[in-house]
Amino acid sequence: MRKARGAVIRRGVLAQDAEDLVQEAFLRVEAFGRREGAPVTEGRVVVAAVNLSIDAARRRRIAPFIDLDDTTPLIADETPAPDEILRARSKLRHAAKGLERLPERTRRLLLARRIDGLSYAQIAEKEGMSVAAVEKHVARATVELTKWMDLW
Repeated sequence: MRKARGAVIRRGVLAQDAEDLVQEAFLRVEAFGRREGAPVTEGRVVVAAVNLSIDAARRRRIAPFIDLDDTTPLIADETPAPDEILRARSKLRHAAKGLERLPERTRRLLLARRIDGLSYAQIAEKEGMSVAAVEKHVARATVELTKWMDLW
C-alpha cells in the first residue's frame, strides 16, 4: 500500500490524511472484490486512492470551509436569499399599484392577454371590440407599466 500512499501524497494530499485515504480506497476495492469476485491488487488500490483524492480536492474547491465526508449529501439550496424575497415582494406591490392606476377596461384587457393567455381575437370577441383596439389598449398598458416599473 506504499505505492497508493505515495501516489496520493504526490497529488497534494497531506501525509496524515494519506493513510485514511488509502484505507478508504482499500475498503472500497475489497468490497468491490467481494461483490464482483475480483482480487484486491495494489494497482486497484492505487487507482481508487487517487480517485478519492481527486474527489476530496473537488469537494474542497466547491465548499472550502466545510469538512464533508463521503456520507454527507451535497444538496444545493435553491431558495432565494431573504433580501431577494423582500425585493421581489416590494416589486410586486409596486407592479400592483401600477396596475391599479390603469383604466379599468385597459387593465382587464391587459390581464386577459398576459395572465389568462387569451389571444387578441378572443379578447376582442369577448369585449365586443376590434382586434386592433385590443392591441392598442394592451400596448398602451404595457408601455405605461414599463415606465411605472422603471421608477421602482
